[in-house]
Formats: sequence, structure tokens, C-alpha cells
Amino acid sequence: MLQSFWNEFVQHVEKTDQKNPIIHSILKELKPLKISDSKIIARCENQGVKIYLEKKISIIEHLLLSYLNKKTSIEFILEEKKRKKEPPLLRFEPSMEDIYLKSGLHAKYRFDNFAVSSTNQVAYAAAQAVSRNLGTAYNPLFLYGGVGVGKTHLAQAVGRTVLEKDQSKKIFFCPGDQFTNELIESIRERSQPKFRKKYRSLKMIIVDDIQFIAGKQTVQEEFFHTFNTVASAGGQIILTSDKPPREIKNLEDRLRSRFSGGLIVDLQPPDFELRTAILLIKAKEKNIEIDMEAAKIIAQEIEDSRALEGALLSVYTKILGIKEKIDLEAVEMYLQERTRNVLKKVSHNDVIRIVCSFYNIRQTHIKSSSRQEEIVLTRQIIMYLLRIELKMKFDNVADILKRKDHTTIMHGVEKITALMIKNPVFKQEVDRITQTLTSST
Repeated sequence: MLQSFWNEFVQHVEKTDQKNPIIHSILKELKPLKISDSKIIARCENQGVKIYLEKKISIIEHLLLSYLNKKTSIEFILEEKKRKKEPPLLRFEPSMEDIYLKSGLHAKYRFDNFAVSSTNQVAYAAAQAVSRNLGTAYNPLFLYGGVGVGKTHLAQAVGRTVLEKDQSKKIFFCPGDQFTNELIESIRERSQPKFRKKYRSLKMIIVDDIQFIAGKQTVQEEFFHTFNTVASAGGQIILTSDKPPREIKNLEDRLRSRFSGGLIVDLQPPDFELRTAILLIKAKEKNIEIDMEAAKIIAQEIEDSRALEGALLSVYTKILGIKEKIDLEAVEMYLQERTRNVLKKVSHNDVIRIVCSFYNIRQTHIKSSSRQEEIVLTRQIIMYLLRIELKMKFDNVADILKRKDHTTIMHGVEKITALMIKNPVFKQEVDRITQTLTSST
């Protein structure tokens, strides 16, 4: 009702008043709030419009008089704009990946993707116990073993599990050389208090390859105090090394004593079953289908657990677009190619040395004229490997072994080939020698 009255008034003004076009356009934008016999209250959008109209109020009231035929005053008020709700302050919520990264952890190391067997089950159980009872189960937890046995994986899995339960826990994982480098940098920059605050206020400190601090007096002293401070505050210490504390050379006795005060666990190299399990876990993580028998063949041929993933990916890249899954045929082709590539780096001297060592035969006897049965057989195995595996020409093999001509070499290769077909045990011996050759480069 009010708005229709106002619209009619504005239309009347536009027709009858030709002197004030600006006022006309502004009046269109006003919204009437109240109309009485003697007064109109209209709403303005902003202070600038209100000031302008108030200066022109006599003109507007005159226009009202001509329209209503009576004297009417007008008042302008500002529009009360609804306040937009202020958006809450944007709070940065770090993702779990951010939290892991800040703590020095890698998201891929978890308990659920750690393959367990008799070679590491004690370490696995101990790590899980520590994750449930920081500072009380085993403190410190000292994990030791060779390369690729899972020390780092288990240590980081503990940190990850704790952070999943409580993101506020102060946890830090660092290699032993990083602790050393940070300490040296803090000494150079005279910022040791900051360094100490970082490490001594932790709820859990994990040091990978702790043996790297051995022989460094200042570093060992700093870590001794860090160890004591964290432990006395109820914090957890996890250490990994390639050796148990008693075998780490140049390690201070007081540190050796502290390291030995908790649980020391040895992780053995993965056995065949564990390597197979590791391979299957890696395949599942990467959505790669692989036959169980194919996985077993790879695990049997590759003993280094860290090389298993590389082998898996290498085979997979060769079957892309050809096969849906890794089968025995794909694995055999990969292993043959792998052997050829590795053997390219093997010299004839390597072959002679390794075969003679395997059969306990002197190398000088191989090039002699001796016809003793064990020497002849060893010599013929060398002929076979030089010809078949190293792809050498018959004449070259003859020259190396001081034989008269290539026919002797041909006969030797044929004899070994026939023996390998007839005698599975003998074939296994030759295969082991070949594997030794590939792993020696």
C-alpha cells in the first residue's frame, strides 16, 4: 500500500516537473516507511543521499503539495542494513599428513602394513606395547638389525599411532646425523637454548641410526642430557641402530648403560615367507594384481626387502596394457633380463674366482692341463657361464682358459647343459653360483 502510493507520486512528479530530473531518479529509490495526514517518513540507502535530499527538502515538499493538495512534511532516515554475520576467524586445521610431516614421520609407515613373521614378531609386539603405554612399557626401546629389516618402519609406526590418538603429543623423529647437525648449527648460531627446548620438551623422541652420534663428545653429552630430561618427565625414547649398544664403538659408557636400560630387540633379515608377505602388501597398496606363485618367485630370488618394491614396479611396467596381472611368465622374463643386465658388469675373472671358491679349487688349476674330474667339471662350469651368461665367443673363452680351440669349449658347454637337465641338484648349484655373480656387482 505504502509503496504503491509512493510509486504513483513519483510518476506524477516525472510528468509535471521537468526542472529536477536528478531528484526524480533519487525519489524512485526511496522506500516509504510511514505516511500520515501531515508527514511522510522515507528511508534512504546511504548518508550521501540523505544529505542531498535534506538540502532539497523544500522542493520535495512543494511537489507533495501539488500532488496531495495539502501541506505535507517529509523526513528522511537511513536504512538500517542487516549486518552480515561476520565469518568466524578462519582457523587452520592441519591435516594428519601435516602433523606427521612436522613430527618428522612418513605417513606410509603404519602397523597395519608391517609384515610380521618369526624374524620380527618380538619387535612388533614391543613397538605396539610402547604405543599404548608411553614411557612405561619399555623405555628406551632399542631396535637393531641390518638394512631393510623394518627398524625405521616400526619406530615410525609407534609415533603415528600415538598422534592418531592425540595430535597434541609432542613427538619427533630424526636421524642421528640430523641431531648432530642441528646441535652444531645451534652452537654456531648461539641458539643452544632453543635447540634444547625443542628436544627436551618432547613426549617421545625417536632417533634413527643412533650409532652416528658415537665418537662425538659434545653430541653424546647433549644427547645424554636430552635422554635424561625426556625420560624423567615420563617421555618415551625409541632408538634404532645397526648394532646392539654393547657393539657400538666409541659410545660413552653412560650412554651405553642408558641404552641398555630398556628393551633391546634384534630384527633378523626377512625370511622367504616374510619377503613374500611384504611383496603382497606392496602390491595391494599400489593396486597391482599379482599371482601368489609369481610373488613367491620374486621373493625367492630377491633377498633384499627394499629391492622387492622396485622389482614389483619393474615387472608391472612391463605388463601394462598387455596383461591384467603379474603372472609367472612376466616374472621369469623380468628375472632373465635382470640377470643379463647385472652380468654385463661381471668380468671373466669374477666368474673364475667365484666358481673356484664355490668348489674349493685353486684358480691356477683351471688354466692348467690337469684332467682331474673335479677340476675338469669346475672348468666346464666356467666355460658354460662365460658362454651362456656373459655371452662370450667360443674363441675368447678358449683363450681365457688356455684351451686349444673352440670345440673344447663347445663340448664343455653342452656337457653342463645336459647335466643341468638331468640332475636338478646340480642345476641348483649352478643357479646359486649365477645368483652369487649377480649379487657380487
